[in-house]
Amino acid sequence: MSKSRTAKKEKISVASEIDSIEERKLRCKNSLERAEFRQRREKLSNDDRQAVEDEMIILNERIQKYEKELQVLRGENRKNMMLSVALLAISALFYYAFMY
Repeated sequence: MSKSRTAKKEKISVASEIDSIEERKLRCKNSLERAEFRQRREKLSNDDRQAVEDEMIILNERIQKYEKELQVLRGENRKNMMLSVALLAISALFYYAFMY
């Protein structure tokens, strides 16, 4: 990976990464639905049917990959949220302990 790509990726928040992956996953699901519809409704030759089945397999693999990435990112987002809540609680504790 180039330096600029790595730096750019580091600046992206976890929430925006989750949004972009969910968008890609949604596009894959829509493509998969279109391929399934095409397979059911159209009379395809054996080669075309095999091509559609291969496309469906690839799309299913991508969807599974995106789901795994989302699971990891959501776990990371959960950790970040817990850290923020802990820091807020500690700040509130210090405020009440030293200001009152």
